[in-house]
Amino acid sequence: MISPVWIMTEHIATATIGVPPSKIIRVVGELARVIGSEGLVAGQVVDIGSTGLSDVGLEELEFIHLHKTAALLEGSVVIGAIAGGGSDEQIEKLRKFARCIGLLFQVVDDILDVTKSSQELGKTAGKDLLADKTTYPKLMGLEKSREFAEELRKEALDQLSEFDPNKAAPLISLTNYIAFRQN
Repeated sequence: MISPVWIMTEHIATATIGVPPSKIIRVVGELARVIGSEGLVAGQVVDIGSTGLSDVGLEELEFIHLHKTAALLEGSVVIGAIAGGGSDEQIEKLRKFARCIGLLFQVVDDILDVTKSSQELGKTAGKDLLADKTTYPKLMGLEKSREFAEELRKEALDQLSEFDPNKAAPLISLTNYIAFRQN
């Protein structure tokens, strides 16, 4: 069976038009990094290994989310920046931006799980608490989690401050959508 990653990689390598081969190689390398043992795989291993443990701390929780949700967003943003011709400095700012919004998504998700009813969410409210899952509100409290989410939102927007406002507008909108979403 051919893996979806192989299919994506082959497609990038053979069907990308107008992008120099050196950038295509860099894109494939970035994809391998965010999916492989430094990215999604690492996050999933730690997530599975910590399931059911009562002593999961903030550092481990952040590692899981940075290597899962944030890695997916990081790969998407950074691959686009590489293929689009971004400078190394721009790519690193966008990498930091994506990591912030990935973590922001998870913090907001944890907050919503605590604060919304099952009808509003379309899922069981408090499911993480019922499953005794480690969450930001469980470790930090609800108010500190909200403050952390706002810090992440501001840091993400700060990473975009040197980009053309018109070009950065979709990423700014995405950041605010993630931060202020209700489900």
